[in-house]
Amino acid sequence: MLDDPDALPHPYALLEPGRILDTLEAAGWRGDGRLLGLNSYENRVYQVWLEDGGSVVAKFYRPQRWTDAQILEEHRFTLELAGHEIPVVPPIEVDGRTLHTHDGWRFAVYPRRGGRAPELEDPETLAWLGRFIGRIHAVGAIAPFRERPVLDIDAFGREPRDWLLQHEALPPDLLPAWRAVVEQCIDAVQAAFDRVGPYRSIRLHGDCHAGNVLWTDDGPHFVDFDDARTGPAVQDLWMLLSGDAQDMTRQLVEVLDGYRDFMDFDRRELQLIEPLRTLRLIHYSAWVARRWTDPAFPAAFPWFGTARYWQDRILELREQVAAMSEPALQVP
Repeated sequence: MLDDPDALPHPYALLEPGRILDTLEAAGWRGDGRLLGLNSYENRVYQVWLEDGGSVVAKFYRPQRWTDAQILEEHRFTLELAGHEIPVVPPIEVDGRTLHTHDGWRFAVYPRRGGRAPELEDPETLAWLGRFIGRIHAVGAIAPFRERPVLDIDAFGREPRDWLLQHEALPPDLLPAWRAVVEQCIDAVQAAFDRVGPYRSIRLHGDCHAGNVLWTDDGPHFVDFDDARTGPAVQDLWMLLSGDAQDMTRQLVEVLDGYRDFMDFDRRELQLIEPLRTLRLIHYSAWVARRWTDPAFPAAFPWFGTARYWQDRILELREQVAAMSEPALQVP
């Protein structure tokens, strides 16, 4: 019995194929023995072929990351979106339950949905994405999350900064430079939020990049709401943008052209694009460092923690300080 998986050096060490199949069978999904690990680091996600000829996607939650209440709130949100005929992929309900437990593991099972990456250089694709994100936000604005966290400067800036310092994650010779630029970044982020002032905080996808959008001939569907949280609407828009300011402006115009069909957009939030990008960069380094005992992370990020890695992060954050001093993107 795995009473406390997170107490082990490697929480997923015991999640071997036989245990995965036994766990799913206990909840009513009998596999035929075939498994395919899918691209996920935070959790473990598998495509599982079933004896009846179909297949499902099983997601095993990282121990102690979310509470049951937080996971279930995410599930209810995706079910609510699906109830409004928004193309998301909610978990399968069995006897009214979407979160299952067996042998110490918490897991959810999803229908398998295929697709390809969206073509973000195509104006029609951007407008189409904007329309569906607008619909997600229109539902997200109906009621607040009660259990899921808030995307703010403390959670994505100050706390990860403090964790990295307390755990001596940086080479000593690079620590002063990194600490100085992070302080500059956090001060600039705080100043940007202060300039924007109060904004409407809504339920978000939270990690709405191209990898979490699967495209078919019928359009997009959105997957992986694991990072769903409360925050500004622009958080679900900026990760679709790339290139220089001119490129991002053009892309944003197309996205908002679709978005505004279903949801108003507060243009003040455009001032938060670079601050939100900066917070994501700070948070990302701490995220990888926290997960280093998980063998999937050294394998996937072998360069992490090297002097070169931290030198690049220092340069990256200095560029963000400069970016945050530039005028925000402007759209009609």
